[in-house]
Amino acid sequence: MMKIAILVGLFPPKWLAGTEIATYHLAEHLTQRGHEVHVITSQDEGLPELSKEKGFYIHRIAWPKIRIVGAITFWTKICLKIQKIKPDIVHAQSLPTSIPAWASKKHLKIPYVVWGQGSDIYLPGSFIRMAYKTILKNADAVLALTEDMKQRMLEISNRDISVVPNGIGLEQFNIKSGEKKKGNSKTIIFVGRLHPVKGVSYLIEAMAIVHRGMADAKLILVGDGTERSRLEKLVEKLDLNGCIQFTGQVQQERIPTMLQQADLFALPSLSESFGIVNLEAMAAGLPIVATNVGGIPDIVVEGVNGYLVNAKRPSEIADRIIMLLWNDKIREEISVNNMEKAKLYAWDIVAGKVEKEYQMAIRRSMDIEITNLRRMH
Repeated sequence: MMKIAILVGLFPPKWLAGTEIATYHLAEHLTQRGHEVHVITSQDEGLPELSKEKGFYIHRIAWPKIRIVGAITFWTKICLKIQKIKPDIVHAQSLPTSIPAWASKKHLKIPYVVWGQGSDIYLPGSFIRMAYKTILKNADAVLALTEDMKQRMLEISNRDISVVPNGIGLEQFNIKSGEKKKGNSKTIIFVGRLHPVKGVSYLIEAMAIVHRGMADAKLILVGDGTERSRLEKLVEKLDLNGCIQFTGQVQQERIPTMLQQADLFALPSLSESFGIVNLEAMAAGLPIVATNVGGIPDIVVEGVNGYLVNAKRPSEIADRIIMLLWNDKIREEISVNNMEKAKLYAWDIVAGKVEKEYQMAIRRSMDIEITNLRRMH
C-alpha cells in the first residue's frame, strides 16, 4: 500500500472539467486498489478544509487573490500539507501544480510524478516554459495523455515520458430500458464548453448543409459558455431554430443518458488535448465526427470508430454527418466497435497503469538516493 498525495488546482463538486473529473475518478480507483489517497486542491466557499469521500481525503487550501504573492502563498501551504501527510509519492495533475511537488522533492526527498493534462502543455508562455523544463527534468516519472502531448512535452524536456490516457466510468453507460433512443428522427449531439476553441460555430454552419437534405435532423448542444449568445444569433441567422437546441449546463450524471438518446457525436474543436467526452460517446455506442487536432487522433481511428475532418471546415463536417446518418449499417458497426474499445479506458485499468508508474518512480528515486550516498562515501 502507498500513501499518495495528488495535487490539482480545482476539484468537484464546483469544478467539472476534464482534469477535475479525471482526478476524482483516479483518487477513487486508487483508493479501491488499497492505497491511502490525499487530494490537495484549492478552497471553495462553503466546503470544509478537510473531508473524506469515496474513501479518499480532500484537503482544500485557501488561495489568496493576489497575483504572484497569492500563488507563492498557495504553493507554500501545499508544501506544508505534503510535509504533514508524509506521502510515499506526490502526483501533480498538470505542470502548474508541479511546483510544490518539485519543492517537496528538493527539501523532503519525496519523489513526484507529473501528468500533463492539456492547456498546461499546449499554451505555456516562454517564462513558464523555462520553469516547466526544470520540473520535467527532475520528475521521477512523467505522463502524457496522448502521443501528440508527449511530443509537445519532449520539446520542453527530452526525457522518458509514458502515454497514459484518462479513463471513463463505464458503469454509467449501462443502457437501461426506457433510456434508449425513440423515434426515427436523427440526432447529433455535442457536449462541452461553448467557447471559441470548441469550434461550435462550424458545427452549426454544417447543420445548415445537413438540414437541406435531412429536414428532421436535429443538433443538441449540451453545455454553456461565453460564446452562447453569439451562437444563438448564428442559429437565428441561418434559420435553424427548429433543429438546434441549447440545453445549457447539465449535471454530469445526465450526460450518459443524453448521449444514448442520440445517433452521432460531433466534436469540431480547433484544439483538443484529449477530449474525454469522446470516450463517453464511445461508451454510449455513438459514431464520432471530430476534428483531426491535438490528441483526438489517439482516440478516433478513421473509419473504425468515427471520422476525422479538418478544423474550420463546415462542409467536411456536414459530409461525414450526412454519410453516417444515411448509413445505418456503418453506424451499427461503429457503435459495436466503440463500446468494445471504450472498455480499454475503464478507470480501473488506467489506475493500474498509474499505480505501476508510481512504483517505478519510487524505485527510481531510491536507486538515485543510494547512488548519491555511495558517492559521498
